[in-house]
Amino acid sequence: MAEAYCVKCKAKKEVQNAKEVEMKGKGGGKRRALTGTCPDCGTKMFKILPNK
Repeated sequence: MAEAYCVKCKAKKEVQNAKEVEMKGKGGGKRRALTGTCPDCGTKMFKILPNK
């Protein structure tokens, strides 16, 4: 699994229910990102991934 930063817990944690999504990038391009939830507090977590 991937690790992301939880803003509410203020710590890096494993992402639960992780899904890779596409978001808008600069210049109308696409940018990869990972979204999921924090296993402790349930807050939505988001991590921008490098391009393939």
